[in-house]
Amino acid sequence: MKIALAQQNYHIGNFESNTQKIINAIHTAKEQGADLVVFSEMCVCGYPARDFLEFSDFIDKCYESIDLIKEHADTIGVLIGSPARNPVKEGKDLFNAAFLLYEQEIKAEVHKTLLPTYDVFDEYRYFEPAYEWNVIAFKGKKLAVTICEDIWNIDDNPLYRICPMDQLIAHNPDLMINLSASPFDYIHEAERISVIKGNVLKYRLPMIYCNATGSQTEIVFDGASVVFDKAGRLCKTLPAFEEAVVTVVVNDDGTVEGHETLYVEPLEHILPDPLLLQPGFNVEGIFKALVAGIRDYFSKMNFSKAILGSSGGIDSAVTLALACEALGKENVRAVLMPSPYSTGHSVNDAVQLSKNLQNPYDIIKIDSIYESFLSSLKPVFGDLPFSVAEENIQSRTRGNLLMAIANKFGYILLNTSNKSELATGYGTLYGDMAGGIGVLGDCYKLQVYELARYINRYEELIPVNIINKAPSAELRPGQKDADSLPEYHLLDGILYQYIERRQGPAEIKARGFDAALVDRILKMVNANEYKRNQFCPIIRISPKAFGVGRRVPIVGKYLS
Repeated sequence: MKIALAQQNYHIGNFESNTQKIINAIHTAKEQGADLVVFSEMCVCGYPARDFLEFSDFIDKCYESIDLIKEHADTIGVLIGSPARNPVKEGKDLFNAAFLLYEQEIKAEVHKTLLPTYDVFDEYRYFEPAYEWNVIAFKGKKLAVTICEDIWNIDDNPLYRICPMDQLIAHNPDLMINLSASPFDYIHEAERISVIKGNVLKYRLPMIYCNATGSQTEIVFDGASVVFDKAGRLCKTLPAFEEAVVTVVVNDDGTVEGHETLYVEPLEHILPDPLLLQPGFNVEGIFKALVAGIRDYFSKMNFSKAILGSSGGIDSAVTLALACEALGKENVRAVLMPSPYSTGHSVNDAVQLSKNLQNPYDIIKIDSIYESFLSSLKPVFGDLPFSVAEENIQSRTRGNLLMAIANKFGYILLNTSNKSELATGYGTLYGDMAGGIGVLGDCYKLQVYELARYINRYEELIPVNIINKAPSAELRPGQKDADSLPEYHLLDGILYQYIERRQGPAEIKARGFDAALVDRILKMVNANEYKRNQFCPIIRISPKAFGVGRRVPIVGKYLS
């Protein structure tokens, strides 16, 4: 059987665009001689649609799109993902479903069993789990169709009592097909591939796995769809972060024609702490995910131009380079806003950066604005010593200027704060924490440096002085980040254990970190949840990002 994988970038709720993409891919698959074309999970409406699913007319539009698509499913089978109404007046109103369209009819409907309710997922809020499991008969073959679920190890999860493939294997299927919307993070791709292989070897069936690509605000889908033969050989991988329609031939004996076997890293070899002590770990994937996140946020919101504050520091430099890659250098405006405490080399570095990237930039000194604030506040501040209040006036002045230019010319402000800063509260509300989308908010400081080196892999786009100099907010004379924060190699290591790995203070200390330092850092994290709660959406590249995937109380007292 010839099977096409249609790996596409969908727009949540844009039914006209999504439907046309699907129809175009059907015709491409026909041209490639495919018998069946497989799309990703929830392709009709886009994923995750969240509370849009609670609107009856939204579900009506899903069914209207299916009716349009099935007119093109004449001589070819079409497997698509969409919400489906639950006809039984028990449980949730909807299923997360896959529909097989053929001969311009709906031939079969399959429902998702394992509904994730962790991290960015909240499917049980909307969907009823499947309660029956059947293979789909198509062109003399029996297809075991699952939706995202069977690519994960569920054996040790007591919440998941029923594995759909364990039910389907009793019907002697010839082939497994998985419609997926599996997000990117910097260890997920290797883990995903190894788990898919484990399932292939368990059931001794070939696997067609079609994943979505593209970004939906915080969540980035990498695509990287795969085909395995029944022996567990990875035979085909579609490109990451790109749309593609690729047809493969799956033979009756479970082999895949014309393949070049690709190596799969064993799951037990994937390190649990892969990032911070391994320079360059999957930095290419992180780079591509951030570029995709910026590009899709702008295109899907009908924005075209970005603005950001360029300080001569590493965070704004990497953000600027990523934005130029995503949007085009002519569409990204950098604004340099030196204060009385800005060093000459920082201004020069920022100017050189924009010259290297060839993006437009402005220099607006904030000295007089800053002095005006101090003069106005003199009757209130009196003779109190210089403090964080005066520092934050500078940051908020910059935020006001950036937003004024953005409003005047229709720009969207890119936030440049990194995860290390957001975790510890090292940022100013309504100042450097302002923005429409957080580009580096899920990247620790050490990762930002790795991204800078990756960006410079062919030529020096980011001036080397920006990479080599000690980081500083330059809000007071001689200020360095190390005055307020631990050294980043220690800070990021502890933050990673606490945030990504959900290790408590005792567990982190047992790994050899200084006890007083652990207590200090974790108190900073917990005390600043109120700041992060007011922050803009963050492009997710880690297994645990701030935002919708991490929900902790603002006023909780886990650590004192």
